[in-house]
Amino acid sequence: MIIACLGTVVVHKRLSLIGSALSHSSLAGVAIGLLLGFSPILGAVGICVVAALCIEAIRKRMPAFSELAVAITLSVGIGLAGVLSGFVKNSSDFNSFLFGSIVAIDSFELIVVLILSSVVLLVFLLMYKELFYVSFDEEAAALSGVPVGLVNFIFTVLTAVTVSVAARTVGALVVSSLLVVPVAAAMQIARSYKTTILWSVLFALLSTLLGLTVSFYAGLKPGGTICLLAAAFFLAAVGLKTLRSRLSYSRHREESHE
Repeated sequence: MIIACLGTVVVHKRLSLIGSALSHSSLAGVAIGLLLGFSPILGAVGICVVAALCIEAIRKRMPAFSELAVAITLSVGIGLAGVLSGFVKNSSDFNSFLFGSIVAIDSFELIVVLILSSVVLLVFLLMYKELFYVSFDEEAAALSGVPVGLVNFIFTVLTAVTVSVAARTVGALVVSSLLVVPVAAAMQIARSYKTTILWSVLFALLSTLLGLTVSFYAGLKPGGTICLLAAAFFLAAVGLKTLRSRLSYSRHREESHE
């Protein structure tokens, strides 16, 4: 749910690849947690927050080439994850974060996920209007009195926390898809920003619940299954939009002939 809410802002801010950068960076945090003997989720959250702040700092330094901030962070994240993973003794623990594993979550990690998810959702709802303004036009938002810098900072941290938390269940390699694909599907159907969020949440929940169910009974990787179902919903939404457009066009032609 929270990943779909933040994904709507991410897509409208033209930062669709930020999920890939943060999810790959989270793997470095997972490796650090496994090496030092503390919760990998906490390690992923810490590294993701640092990576997200680095992206925002580079974006401010190079506003005309903001996509470079994501690319640079992605490269560093992959490099760190690759190097640190070589020192992890139990590779199965690390691999469970690649494509997700709901059965591998212990009680402590479940509590951490629930607390962090609740905090992210609460902050998102409290900052709904500010995030809406910043999503479409940062300059106009600043002129309207919105503290753009602070809003971007909080949004960046929220995104980092969300990606790192979702990486445990969905998988770090596919969490970026869940951040973007449900939103893309929702944009084919929705007629406003609010309905886009609602449809995104619906598609994300359906993809996750159906994906977890199918993967459990079929013995598949949950992350990959969820990602494919999200893509299927997107294709269905595109088909529905095309059909609706054709019906509207046909109806318009009939009325014009009358």
